[in-house]
Amino acid sequence: MRIKEVKTWAVANPPPHFGGPFWVFVKLTTDNGIVGYGEAYGVPFSPIRIRQLIEDVAERLVIGQSPFQIETITRTIYSSGFSQHPEFTMGGVLSALEIACWDIVGKALDQPVYNLLGGMVSDRLRSYTYLYPESGPGSTPDNATLNATRSVHTDPDIAPKRAEHYINLGFTAIGFDPVMPMGSFDPRQLSLESLDNAELVTKNLREVAGSKCDLLIKTHGEMTTSSAIRLAKRLEKFDPLWLEEPTPPENRKEMARVAHSTSIPVATGERLVSKYEFADLLDRQAASILQPALARVGGILEGKKIAGMAEAHYAQLAPHLYAGPIEAAANIQLATCSPNFLIQESIETFGGFYAEIIKKPIQWQDGYIIPPTDPGIGYELDEAVADAHPYTEQKVFPPTVDRPIVLELDGR
Repeated sequence: MRIKEVKTWAVANPPPHFGGPFWVFVKLTTDNGIVGYGEAYGVPFSPIRIRQLIEDVAERLVIGQSPFQIETITRTIYSSGFSQHPEFTMGGVLSALEIACWDIVGKALDQPVYNLLGGMVSDRLRSYTYLYPESGPGSTPDNATLNATRSVHTDPDIAPKRAEHYINLGFTAIGFDPVMPMGSFDPRQLSLESLDNAELVTKNLREVAGSKCDLLIKTHGEMTTSSAIRLAKRLEKFDPLWLEEPTPPENRKEMARVAHSTSIPVATGERLVSKYEFADLLDRQAASILQPALARVGGILEGKKIAGMAEAHYAQLAPHLYAGPIEAAANIQLATCSPNFLIQESIETFGGFYAEIIKKPIQWQDGYIIPPTDPGIGYELDEAVADAHPYTEQKVFPPTVDRPIVLELDGR
């Protein structure tokens, strides 16, 4: 069996764009007709260019190969151009193709991928969601959605109301960023006003959540080391499950300073590529909860290697997800077979367009994801829906404030 063809899509995720405004998918087809689907996350170029990159790599290094040769294919792609260095572009391209290969292998053997990586450990996976603004049919345009999302994280009155909504649905953990927005000139020192507001938002959320729901502080590398430590000291009394990406991912030594200065566990990993960057993270004791994004980090097998390294350090696994349902499917496969799995990020309860773009929706029940038993990654792209929703804009996601942020509460 050999890989014969490649096809890609950039799919527009309709408003309110939860999970991002577009998703990039790939399909590999073998010479005996088995298809596998993959997804690329966070490649910092416009979607049409991402598609071209995936097709270029596939045509040069994947077509004609056996999908079972995953180690060889991934190592060849990783080393292409004499690079052998973790970076977002090749990380996303490699991940998409690797996930598709695993999907083919599982289908060829009539087994879910988790059975090929050690077997099921958890028959249900605890999940959490971001706080999202209330939305309905024909929801708001991009800028309004962005502002509403910022407000639901930073407004001390709106945030607890939305948290209550998700707790009533069955979620036992919710994520929020009380120091938004993200900026191109981060990290920054938070103002006293921002620190006060973040503390008030968290206080109000804890009052609503009580001991029924964990609070996950997700700060997107927005702070300097000293500012992150100041914020952590204010929030420790509310006992968050984690403080996510308190400083940017480029300097893990500084992130370790934060981790060593607070009792809140530090979580990070969505902007890391490969086991090598995660090994450095663990060596520096910079985080105790790892969040690989499987459509960026190198794929499912790379995620399994990272999970194994984490297990040896008593660190836990919480796969990141702010992408489409094919990355979600890959995450679910890894989480199901990992004994140190902690929690999986969800896009609410995986409804709406998230369910329409795949042939069978992800099963979510009372705060938990139920792993699929279908072969491969468990879910298949609905190609007719993908074809009907092309993304034709040239935007790069996510948008960041392109000037130094002086007063973070503007536009709250």
